[in-house]
Amino acid sequence: MSIRIGILGYGNLGRGVECAIKQNPDMELAAVFTRRAPEKVSILTKSAEVCSVNDIEQWKDRIDVLILCGGSATDLPEQTPKYAELFNVIDSFDTHARIPEHFDDVDAAAKKSGHIGIISVGWDPGMFSLNRMYANAILPEGKDYTFWGKGVSQGHSDAIRRVEGVKDGKQYTIPVESALEAVRNGENPDLTTRQKHTRECFVVLEEGADAAKVEETIKTMPNYFADYDTTVHFISEEELQKNHSGIPHGGFVIRSGKTGWDLEHNHVIEYSLKLDSNPEFTSCVIVAYARAAYRMSQEGQKGCKTVFDVAPAYLSALDGAELRKHLL
Repeated sequence: MSIRIGILGYGNLGRGVECAIKQNPDMELAAVFTRRAPEKVSILTKSAEVCSVNDIEQWKDRIDVLILCGGSATDLPEQTPKYAELFNVIDSFDTHARIPEHFDDVDAAAKKSGHIGIISVGWDPGMFSLNRMYANAILPEGKDYTFWGKGVSQGHSDAIRRVEGVKDGKQYTIPVESALEAVRNGENPDLTTRQKHTRECFVVLEEGADAAKVEETIKTMPNYFADYDTTVHFISEEELQKNHSGIPHGGFVIRSGKTGWDLEHNHVIEYSLKLDSNPEFTSCVIVAYARAAYRMSQEGQKGCKTVFDVAPAYLSALDGAELRKHLL
């Protein structure tokens, strides 16, 4: 029997999830839930329904995992605990500083209802988190470095678009090349947040909006921009569509460490991603963890989990024997 998936929110991430489900024969898209008028939302999967989010409770027994595709700024802190009361849920909450409180909120709701909630799934947090953890466990004597970009951050772009006076916007995260080079050279530099990355924003203003106020709001936004050197460019809607319509991203997780009785040997672990489409890759990670959530739920597990809590075998459509034969 196929794992029945529901999608809440049909933007870039929601569409990516729909495409990822198509590549996983053990899953099927049952329904897409939207805050828009359902008749105005056109999806690609002919067998799935488009429903108002107001009708989501009617699907309580018809969906195995609900994938939440809203933004981290305001949607997911409210939605994930709320819907963990009805479904097994997955989200891509990516405000690193607020993950502990988000975990606690989802954990309370999921344990009360007997469901599984896996939060902060994607590539960072997500795949990068796993690689940081593995590298720390393997090289306890060492230093971690994470560099993102150059690429479009969906979470930061979403945060920009929610600023009063902003009609549309994109945000690029850019590694500081001199810092990246120093880490790869094994120099083990002490780098502040500001020394590792810059942030560049391209913003389309609403008519009559105060540009200075918008720029100040963006640059001082806690958890998103306040700790970085941030540049804000105001451009036309046409220019945004022409030059900034793609959603590429990527980055590097690097740990340099030492081994030996006198720490005489140096090692560097590097994991990198280069992504044509940030939301489509994020969606693929999410769908793999949806499989894990379903399996864990079938075993009677409940409560909130992160990528650290999910055994790798739960992610794969292959069984244990096939994994040992082909991938070990």
